Amino acid sequence: MADSRFFENKGPISIAQLAELAGATLSEGADPEQQIEDVAPLDVAGSSHISFLDNRKYVAAFEASKAAACVVSPAFADRAPDGMALLLSNTPYRGYARIAHAFYPAGTAGTGIHPAAFVDDLAVLADDVSVGANAVVAAGVQLESGVTVEAGAIVERGVTVGAGTMIGTGASVSHCDIGARCELHPGVRIGTRGFGFDMSAEGHLNVPQLGRVIIGDDVEIGANSTIDRGAGPDTVIGDGCKIDNLVQIGHNVRLGKGCVVIAQAGVAGSATLEDFVILAAQSGVAGHITVAPGTQLAARSGLMRDSEPGAKLAGNPAIPAKEYFRQMAVLAKVTKDRGN
Repeated sequence: MADSRFFENKGPISIAQLAELAGATLSEGADPEQQIEDVAPLDVAGSSHISFLDNRKYVAAFEASKAAACVVSPAFADRAPDGMALLLSNTPYRGYARIAHAFYPAGTAGTGIHPAAFVDDLAVLADDVSVGANAVVAAGVQLESGVTVEAGAIVERGVTVGAGTMIGTGASVSHCDIGARCELHPGVRIGTRGFGFDMSAEGHLNVPQLGRVIIGDDVEIGANSTIDRGAGPDTVIGDGCKIDNLVQIGHNVRLGKGCVVIAQAGVAGSATLEDFVILAAQSGVAGHITVAPGTQLAARSGLMRDSEPGAKLAGNPAIPAKEYFRQMAVLAKVTKDRGN
């Protein structure tokens, strides 16, 4: 159950409404008018809560749960406790996510312009924009309907921000156009100077970084992540990308739609990640290569060359994951045998 100091609950909601939201089918005998007050994990849910089962490791917790209702795959329906209403779905986790959104809808209520904020007279703000204390909105900025700029954030000259986007506490954005319904978490840095210079014994000469960052719609960027502006070409983040905390994306990088980049991963300059690529934690992608659609790179792996569509890779340098784990098994056997 969420702490009411930080999250506002919009319940109760009827089971019938929740089933519709989840795209689920109610089990036989369930009361569609039963009111549910909140979401909760299986092991602590009570008679007014709804939970979910998406991993067979938690079947025992499901069998013992006191939840009033549960979103669950039909495959586990016969394991439910007596009296539990089931919302049957082939994608129970997604169904639960939609239900949780209904109880705790995203977004901050607009509070207008805080007296301690600075908004330049040449900035253009929709009527329902919210700007927090000590935030700065510079000249030429355009903020569309429902944009929130939280306390201490800085939106620098000429930046455009699409409807419903949130710029988190202490974030800074420059040299960029940001799409609609994006979430930029605290401390994000967008549009910083790309790491480009000519190296010489005479001294390393910075090369002007004259591109932008273009961010699509429905993008999430985690706390303290950095996306550098392009050197000439733009850095591009496609629609629906999810970028975790502490990620570095270099200049001229292009991410297709739906890419997922997890904590402490890095993408070097001018690399291209095509649609739905996944980079696990602390992995790295070398510059000037193309990562094909659907590629998955395991944690702490390093990709040095182009990949094939749908490839699952591991190791440094990265190789097909099955080959990598076979090599690890052989190495483990060799070292064990030598130790005997």
